[in-house]
Amino acid sequence: MTDETADSPTTAEPPGGWTLWNDEPSGRRILAYRPDVFNESDFPAECMPTIFVWNGSRANRPGASRIRTETWRAILRLEPDVECVIEEYDSREAAVDGANELARRFADGEIAYRECYQVPPEAYLDRLDELTGRDE
Repeated sequence: MTDETADSPTTAEPPGGWTLWNDEPSGRRILAYRPDVFNESDFPAECMPTIFVWNGSRANRPGASRIRTETWRAILRLEPDVECVIEEYDSREAAVDGANELARRFADGEIAYRECYQVPPEAYLDRLDELTGRDE
């Protein structure tokens, strides 16, 4: 794989229920889960599950996220402060593929998102279970 290939935008479509929210050709890519229902009246918008693909530093200091690293990540966030799954990759292309696979696993019920909360908001998670078909 050449550097040009790794930096070119991908045409890979996310799995059902997920929307490509943003795709910078050689940078960040964001997938959003069911933005049609995370609209404040049905579900809180800030709780919309999102998957971020990026290679910014994860150091805990101001501005660190603007520093590019060699490691690409696919990060599933359930809320701004709730990172549920973080997977690392050697290239953007691999991270995009990994993000789509992570989205598929979420949609198929393979991600135990209740375990990602220190204090699970049970009523909200019960509704999310219904939305994702896990209430069976």
